[in-house]
Amino acid sequence: MNYKLPITYEQGIELLKKYNEPRDMNHYLESGAVMKQLAEHLNLPQEQINYWQMLGLLHDIDWGLTKNEVNTHLTKAPELLKEAGFDNDFIETVLSHGYGFEELPHLKGKQRTEKIQHALAASETITGLVHAYALMRGNKISDMEAKGLKKKFKDKAFAAKVERGIIKEIENLGITLEDFFKVAIEGIKNIKEKVGLV
Repeated sequence: MNYKLPITYEQGIELLKKYNEPRDMNHYLESGAVMKQLAEHLNLPQEQINYWQMLGLLHDIDWGLTKNEVNTHLTKAPELLKEAGFDNDFIETVLSHGYGFEELPHLKGKQRTEKIQHALAASETITGLVHAYALMRGNKISDMEAKGLKKKFKDKAFAAKVERGIIKEIENLGITLEDFFKVAIEGIKNIKEKVGLV
């Protein structure tokens, strides 16, 4: 796999703004931050850390164009990413976070097999849990602890739309849920001001 990126992180943000509304940006920034933190936790080389961060950042690039017809989500992403210079490996990894969803007929029959695919799916999903918990705590993430997040994870009624099973896919990387909660909190804490948290 080639980990060289065709654009910088800042250019990635500009690319997102072209197709997406400001209110959706928090999720993209948080997903990038968790992926970056996860790659650092795994002691990956810097080039791969940047690559994982970019995957998190751009995984929903076409959401702004497709959210009114959810079943078309991730159908426009390949073209947008190709235009920006990304290769097929990057594009396929982006698409993999939509594998298995009934709402996405073109990806429904596929399954994630690579560690990087599990990493992206788990990372972008856990942002919903962390952000909801931070909002509940008065937008505070600076003193959030993994044990509190674990309780929210176990409470199926809390942030009920967050797919716990997808978050558990992190175990395919040999990482415990407990450690992943710490990684996710730390990653989002690093960009808290950018996503309206304190």
